[in-house]
Amino acid sequence: MTVIDMNVHGASGTRRDSVTSGRLEWTSACPLSQLIPGLGVAVLLRSGEQVALFLLEDGSLHAVSNIDPFGRAAVMSRGLVGDRAGEPTVASPLLKQVFSLVDGRCLDDERVRLALYDVRVWAGVVQIHSVQVHTTNA
Repeated sequence: MTVIDMNVHGASGTRRDSVTSGRLEWTSACPLSQLIPGLGVAVLLRSGEQVALFLLEDGSLHAVSNIDPFGRAAVMSRGLVGDRAGEPTVASPLLKQVFSLVDGRCLDDERVRLALYDVRVWAGVVQIHSVQVHTTNA
């Protein structure tokens, strides 16, 4: 795993901005044109968190934690994308629990959720926000 020290001084001798300063809240993942609908991509955020990024067939982008809460492994980006009653989902490749890509809840155990992240496309590049979107437990 790569660790990024955001408190390192730059070549000019000035201190770099940290993730919490607001200037580095978005991590560029890849050009949108490089994503394949239905296949996930693992992204390491500036904050050090791992995120699973998905482009769906309808063109929507979703980002959830890459850590499977049951198996405790960074594998959600390798999960099987599908839907339940029209709701986009990803199934863990380990124990096959299914999670909503809309709100992160586990459809097999509503007490468990994946963290969600905001996604945007900026100048053709997919970017993920470093701060988790807070959702309430059911």
